[in-house]
Amino acid sequence: MKKSMLDILACPIDKHYPLELFEIVSEDQTVKEGVLFCTKCSRYYPIIDEIPVMLPDELREADKKRDIEFLKKWQSKIPEKVIKQGNPWHL
Repeated sequence: MKKSMLDILACPIDKHYPLELFEIVSEDQTVKEGVLFCTKCSRYYPIIDEIPVMLPDELREADKKRDIEFLKKWQSKIPEKVIKQGNPWHL
């Protein structure tokens, strides 16, 4: 995801803007792995292979396994507030 996308992204649930960005793996102005966090509703959205996965809860349920694997893989690099507040799967 290009960092400049932060200027246009909003939470798909409550339309809150701006989202907080936590970079895990980045190169220049591209975030390869990371997390977008909504400070209003406390949901997180993973950035996987440069793509922000910003689905509403009912669609995320189908990819629950992917989200859990992402959180486990990067748990040491993701802020605690994302793991505890924004994680619907409760690791």
